[in-house]
Amino acid sequence: MRKILLRTKNLVSPPEQGADFVELFFDLVFVYAITRITSLTANNFDTEQVLKSLLIFWLIWWAWTQFTWALNAANTKIAEVRLVVLIATGVAFVMASSTNFAFTEGVMSFAIPYVVIRIIGLAFYIRVTTNLEGQRSAVIGFALVSITGLIAVMAGAMVAPSLRIVFWLGAILLDMLAGFIGGRAEGWRLQSKHFGERHSLIVIIAMGESLIVAATAVGGQERSLDLMLAGGLAVIVTCLLWWSYFSWISDYLEEKFSEESGSNQAKTGRDAYSFMHFLIICGIVGIAIGFEKVLHHPHDLLKVPVAFALGVGYLLFIGFGIAAVWRMGKIILLPRLFILIISLIGIVLSVGHSPLIVLGIISVSLTLINVIEWKKCSKI
Repeated sequence: MRKILLRTKNLVSPPEQGADFVELFFDLVFVYAITRITSLTANNFDTEQVLKSLLIFWLIWWAWTQFTWALNAANTKIAEVRLVVLIATGVAFVMASSTNFAFTEGVMSFAIPYVVIRIIGLAFYIRVTTNLEGQRSAVIGFALVSITGLIAVMAGAMVAPSLRIVFWLGAILLDMLAGFIGGRAEGWRLQSKHFGERHSLIVIIAMGESLIVAATAVGGQERSLDLMLAGGLAVIVTCLLWWSYFSWISDYLEEKFSEESGSNQAKTGRDAYSFMHFLIICGIVGIAIGFEKVLHHPHDLLKVPVAFALGVGYLLFIGFGIAAVWRMGKIILLPRLFILIISLIGIVLSVGHSPLIVLGIISVSLTLINVIEWKKCSKI
């Protein structure tokens, strides 16, 4: 028994542990998953497909989130931990490669690996926290509610696609409930550096997907002035998105997160990172879909669905960046909020005109945000 306790104690993360290369390797699967979801949504861009894509993306996101929390408590230099992550990577690959079957008769090729990776993550998290009594009880509470969500996922996989949406919405609500129940415990021990780095890296991955979409679209067509201008603006928008998040917000969130402890830290991590960063990344995916539509038809006038993808994507990225800063530090970024509102009005008015206008509006608004917040960069 003593040897077992010593082994589990060695599994616990050391102070100030950062993200490890094995976690970055794990993330490669999610690069693929984001690519698949972006392509799936762009090819069938209607209300039903957007809802289905959001459901699929949440499930994939929550699998990633659960492992991020578990690995936050684990020593990622230990061979046992790395082996678990590599096994999970293999299962996640099967899950990610089956996203297009999630609402077909082949749904089990997605649902089964999803449930397996979640169970691996839950069992691993409980094992890692064996010697962290307060956190272990919180993890067990989270796991018990999470299992009901997994049952809902499997039940949904056994019914018609229309009913599957209802079951999977229920699974999402149960996932969120698990987060609220787990967050009430006081025994949480979270590594702020690791937590901040993991979420910053997944944002980078999503932004990389935007660049891949732009490059693929430009590379597959004959050169024209409109195409090159649209491609250039897509790259500029992505760079400005990067600056608006990484110039100070990512560091600010990590700094404020490090000042919390116990249930307060768990709750802010749940809200500002696990919940709000899902919507931030949805925003990046929405913008990437807008890029793909514009770059494949750069000469066409801007249509409502394309304006919707770009506008809602921009709203989610900037809006929930504002929300995350408020949740962590109770600061309201009024200039950013005002510019966002004006930009959205401009995007609506640009429908029926050249798509270059909407890309220009987003570029100018992001430039204004970054210039106004320049001083914050030097303070962080």
